[in-house]
Amino acid sequence: MSNTCCGAGQPRMILACSGGSNVGQLTNQAAVELTREGRGRMFCLAGLGGGIPGLVQAARDAGPVLVLDGCAVGCAKAIAERAGLAGHDHLVVTDLGIDKVKDPQLTLRPEEVARVKDAALQGRP
Repeated sequence: MSNTCCGAGQPRMILACSGGSNVGQLTNQAAVELTREGRGRMFCLAGLGGGIPGLVQAARDAGPVLVLDGCAVGCAKAIAERAGLAGHDHLVVTDLGIDKVKDPQLTLRPEEVARVKDAALQGRP
């Protein structure tokens, strides 16, 4: 999985589900950290879902896209597809063996954030 756009040096766009469970928040934290590390650029999934024309067009023009979903419901993937972002890389956190817990008070475990980031960089699963 490439970290930058095809020769242009443009960072890969990262769309994170950021849902109301531990796995949704893991996608968000991984996206934040990958952006800080220069391995991509987090983009506004809510803006895509809301159909904001400027954001939708910017996403279509962005090049490589990494979609991070917390679970198999696939909200981020559905939003990306509805916005016309075909051919993106897709990672589902629960496919990494991390159980979904619907507890907003839950503290994210650094080793799970690291596992999501590693999988995103390695193109798994």
